[in-house]
Amino acid sequence: MTILGILWWCLFGLIAGALAKFIYPNNSEMSWPVTILLGIGGAIFGGWIGGVLGMGDGAPGGFITAVIGALLLLFIYERFLKKS
Repeated sequence: MTILGILWWCLFGLIAGALAKFIYPNNSEMSWPVTILLGIGGAIFGGWIGGVLGMGDGAPGGFITAVIGALLLLFIYERFLKKS
């Protein structure tokens, strides 16, 4: 993944993180900045997985993997890493 590719996944992550905030039901206590940062990380991870699986780097496949990656990272954070 190139630097430009990472920047594109960060942009996807901003959008995917905002979308994941609305899709994922149990993260109401999580702030927008945390959700967006997790969305960026999930989008980069999802984009990498999508590239490995041959789903492509662009839209719509890339955006779908970004949203799935963001949701997965939000779920992992919410269930395992968040201190109550």
